[in-house]
Amino acid sequence: MQDTPNALPDLPPSLRLLKGLVIVLMITMIVGVITVVGLLVTRMPDARATAPSLPANLALPKGLKAEAVTLGNHWIAVVTTDQQILIFTPEGVLQQTVKIVAD
Repeated sequence: MQDTPNALPDLPPSLRLLKGLVIVLMITMIVGVITVVGLLVTRMPDARATAPSLPANLALPKGLKAEAVTLGNHWIAVVTTDQQILIFTPEGVLQQTVKIVAD
């Protein structure tokens, strides 16, 4: 003889409400994750895009070593190890030198 009932008993009304809320929360979270992933995929910049290139004729003055490079709209800035900022034109011509003074 089998002691288990064939049908599941009905849930109390408060648990039915809780079960419904959990299902709604699960669906909301799934839709939210899909939305975030979709936005990241469509709005992220192309990972294969090439980095901006420096002009071939850009040369630092003798004895200077570059520490950092920044590209602007119509200029290129090179920070050197001896605390100078060299501003070049997009063609690679030295336009201005700025000495960095620490206080």
